[in-house]
Amino acid sequence: MATVKVLLRAEDDGTLSFGDYTLSSKAKLDNYEFEGDIYKVKTFAEITKLEKNGMFVYESVPGSAVENFRATESEVNFTVSAPEDVQFTLELEPDCEYEVFVGGVSAGKMATNLSGKLSVSVEMASDAGTEIRVIKC
Repeated sequence: MATVKVLLRAEDDGTLSFGDYTLSSKAKLDNYEFEGDIYKVKTFAEITKLEKNGMFVYESVPGSAVENFRATESEVNFTVSAPEDVQFTLELEPDCEYEVFVGGVSAGKMATNLSGKLSVSVEMASDAGTEIRVIKC
């Protein structure tokens, strides 16, 4: 997978796909309604950011393409692609522990800070994308 090819789209399975790291300048899409919530995405080669109802959800450096993003109270799942190793940050429950799986393999347990941010670095092995799963402990 190289890019999502649109800034933000709803998938038939009830997930979201977003981001285009091939863009040389910032692009954004505001007021995208999905399941009663309003989303905003900003993306290009250097950064990809997703907001829901004005609140931070996801950010990656450098920019990335994210497919099948689904977040519940206890779990976040998605596939991320980028042209190089990527660091992403998720907004989760503050001061809580999560187990992070990268490509189906546990990367261990990680705690969010007091603002609920969890940052993970991922080595990108191929254009096929890397499956990410974050489960609340």
